Amino acid sequence: MSLFKRIRNLVSKAEPPAAPRSILTLGPGDFCEVSLVTYQVIGRTQNPRRRSSVLTLQDGSDIRYLLIEEREQTEYSLYKPIDGRLDSFEEVPMTLELDDITYHLEEQYAGFVVTTGKTPFPGGGELSVWQFQSDDRKLLRIEWLDGRFMLYEGESVLPADVEVIRGT
Repeated sequence: MSLFKRIRNLVSKAEPPAAPRSILTLGPGDFCEVSLVTYQVIGRTQNPRRRSSVLTLQDGSDIRYLLIEEREQTEYSLYKPIDGRLDSFEEVPMTLELDDITYHLEEQYAGFVVTTGKTPFPGGGELSVWQFQSDDRKLLRIEWLDGRFMLYEGESVLPADVEVIRGT
């Protein structure tokens, strides 16, 4: 190595360290732990306007969905898909009863989403969402995109129960 290269290496600035991966930047190929279960992230649906993401998580054959909403504090909800259907996009009721649990509409919104990896909807677009909550704090989420409904049942997760294990 020449003398000039050595001097240039001494004087040049070191590359800044890579930013650590956070739960808000996870994508397909990363791993996270939710409530002591380790999942591989296989997909991501992101709604930039609402500052929220839904990660598609896989543990063996078990599929779960982690909703991450960036508000005053970051909020997490873990969902599993359930069987069911609704007849019409315009007729989503204000209350739903499933397995003797009554869910009340908490929030309804629509927004453009971008998908990456394996998600319930193969492409992005205008996603309509209805979020319900029961009296015992169980959650129900209905999504509609391109004529297809998805229904999920879940619960809130404490921020301390969500951890990034390893990012790619």
